[in-house]
Amino acid sequence: MAVAGVALGVVVLAVLAVVVLGGSSATSPTRAVAASSTTGPTTTTSEPPTTTQPPAVTTTDPGLLDQTTTEPPDDATSLSSRLGPLWTAIQTGSLPTGMAVFFPESAYLRMKTGVLPNPPGDYRDRLVALYNMDLGTYQAALGSPATSARLLAITADPAIAHWVPPGACANTIGYWHLPNVRIAYSANGTESSFGVFSLISWRGVWYVVHLGPVPRTSGTGLLDLPAAGPGTPGPGGGC
Repeated sequence: MAVAGVALGVVVLAVLAVVVLGGSSATSPTRAVAASSTTGPTTTTSEPPTTTQPPAVTTTDPGLLDQTTTEPPDDATSLSSRLGPLWTAIQTGSLPTGMAVFFPESAYLRMKTGVLPNPPGDYRDRLVALYNMDLGTYQAALGSPATSARLLAITADPAIAHWVPPGACANTIGYWHLPNVRIAYSANGTESSFGVFSLISWRGVWYVVHLGPVPRTSGTGLLDLPAAGPGTPGPGGGC
């Protein structure tokens, strides 16, 4: 009787297992768990998924923030990235595009207030006006169409970057200065280059303050040190 009872119990358990599993033994919960365990912990739905928030976008005018003594990077990769809009502005002759990398007016006013009688007028009528004329001259140097010219490299000599202290060069605030950066390009199968006369820093970022050379006596656009081939960054000095 004991043996028969055990046998009967086994049969009953087997029948119940088939009923619970929907009458099929083709799928195995144990194998499913084993399979899922090989892919790491399971994800529950009791908590919302974690999402990465996009970085905050700031519209603060950098010129309204205090200057720092941080020297901007001057390797070729960093300069090419930073001055990409300048190359586009040269190709298109677009002043609005070029203003993306031009020294901020707000910062210039802070540097020149108390030094010049009319800093806003000097910024608008001298710096920006010359920049606009220079963009047209640089664009013409690329040939026609200028947009077919190909940027090869933007290079500088890190050894000539220098800190200009407050009070020097008629400025009330100090800054880093990087003169005569080279832009090498290919146009109609020929490699040529010209310079960017002066980059200065604000809060660890380079800005164009003079594209063509200064001072100048004519009210026309000028190229800075045009050359066949890639040219050589420099000379140093200046403000």
